[in-house]
Amino acid sequence: MKILLSIAVLGLISTQLLADVWVDGYTRDDGTYVQGHHRTRPNHSIYDNYSTKGNTNPWTGEKGTRTYDYGYSKPRRSKRLSDVLR
Repeated sequence: MKILLSIAVLGLISTQLLADVWVDGYTRDDGTYVQGHHRTRPNHSIYDNYSTKGNTNPWTGEKGTRTYDYGYSKPRRSKRLSDVLR
């Protein structure tokens, strides 16, 4: 039983680590330094971003505050197959 629990915990941890990427620190043109940080791996979804309302950043514990009309474009709707075949 302990082995199965350990495997499950390791699976959850590795899934989280694979979902993140490290962004190196950099200096902006105005001279402001931005510290390196973790972020979600880039994809076409806004639902899994740490800054989206309802999500929590596992590295900092901060809760997401951005709604879909603040800083995001609206989610794209995929075309229906019947529309594509016309």
